[in-house]
Amino acid sequence: MKIVVLAGGTSPERDVSLSTGKMIYYALKNRGHQVVLLDVYLGYEGDIHNIFDNEKDWAVGIGRIGEYNPDINQIKSMRKGNPNHFFGPGVMNICDQSDIVFLALHGENGEDGKIQATFDLMGIKYTGTDFSSSCIAMNKAVSKELFTYYDIPTPLGIHIKRGESYTWNQYPCVVKVNNGGSSVGVSIVNSPEEMDAAMSNSLSYGDEVIIEQYIKGREFSVGVIDGKALPVIEIAPLTGFYDYKNKYQEGNAIETCPADLSQDLTDRMKQLAEKVYQALRLKTYARMDFILSENNEIYCLEANTLPGMTPTSLLPQEAKAIGIDFEALCEMIIDISLQKYK
Repeated sequence: MKIVVLAGGTSPERDVSLSTGKMIYYALKNRGHQVVLLDVYLGYEGDIHNIFDNEKDWAVGIGRIGEYNPDINQIKSMRKGNPNHFFGPGVMNICDQSDIVFLALHGENGEDGKIQATFDLMGIKYTGTDFSSSCIAMNKAVSKELFTYYDIPTPLGIHIKRGESYTWNQYPCVVKVNNGGSSVGVSIVNSPEEMDAAMSNSLSYGDEVIIEQYIKGREFSVGVIDGKALPVIEIAPLTGFYDYKNKYQEGNAIETCPADLSQDLTDRMKQLAEKVYQALRLKTYARMDFILSENNEIYCLEANTLPGMTPTSLLPQEAKAIGIDFEALCEMIIDISLQKYK
């Protein structure tokens, strides 16, 4: 098949996306596909005629993920042409030539339904869930409302827009961007004196913020493919919480899959993951994040509709635990995604 792996972009998760894209690109090449890896924002200004016959290595120069999210203004300064146009030179024309686009994007303008809706209008096939479910899952406030409606336990919280007044008296608490991911802009706040700095941090990444109760406990994640839960994985950061640095720097967290849980807790968490998948109307694949409290109560934090596929990512580890290697996982995602169009 002719496949475009679309990565990069302008979200704070840009570097994660490029690492994901690089891994997927090589996996699909090894499976015998004709693959082009594109940065959706910087694009490609070369000859796109017969581009899938080009033998170049499209992943050359894509590096590892840094300890901190990248400076997007610096990325925009590299763009030729109008920096406000999201799609870089040649991107749409190349995608239009493909059999399917493998979305390796994360965060804003990748995981929030905008690209999915654009591709739907253009008749371009893509991996993952559709535009409406992408939008719902990316919006933590809307997701939490649906969790409550479907009796899915989630930490109590409030949704605040920039400039709105609010009252919060429960500490510690968690402050995070409403439409963010990869723990960018997330803070654990231990006192009222720390709140202003935490709010400023989150608001630097978006205009809407969630403040929610802090649940002390163990962190877990459960991938779901085509409605069926994968094995549960536990994430235990060596220091602090599972923030951007601990997620993407090897050795900063201990990840155990299958997680060391009782069969009852394992079954309950997997059932909740599948219930979240259904409640948010997700398709193809996703990954749900959970906290298990000290009282063995399970809380769903969020759903990720384009989970990371980097060397340290969780979904590939979960698939590997049941005998699905990385290349086969990428192929499976394509095959299931194509069923949307039948």
